[in-house]
Amino acid sequence: MIDNRRARFVVMLYLDRPAWPSRGRLWSHLISDVSYAELHAFAEALGAPRRGFDRDHYDIPAERFAMAVWLGARVVPSRELVRLLRGADLRRPKHLFRPAPPPLTPVDHAVVVPGVTS
Repeated sequence: MIDNRRARFVVMLYLDRPAWPSRGRLWSHLISDVSYAELHAFAEALGAPRRGFDRDHYDIPAERFAMAVWLGARVVPSRELVRLLRGADLRRPKHLFRPAPPPLTPVDHAVVVPGVTS
């Protein structure tokens, strides 16, 4: 939901400070304690690509931090992000989240018989 008077979201999303190094940049984590749909909508308005979504949060580069705050994200410590996700039952820990295996290809079904070539 957007408040057109100020062009800011009237939802509550949370963000930690950019402190996580990766690929030569610092990153923040953006979460919602309501739903993934709310999180995806906010990230889209922020201009964050969908590939930045990682299980239960978006990785946000330091360059977008100020814009996320301007749009209405509340800055909290990293531990608070985890507490909020758990409290909303939206936490997806790495050890429990396993992506589906890729589909089988014809090569996966091939039978190898020693001494026989195709």
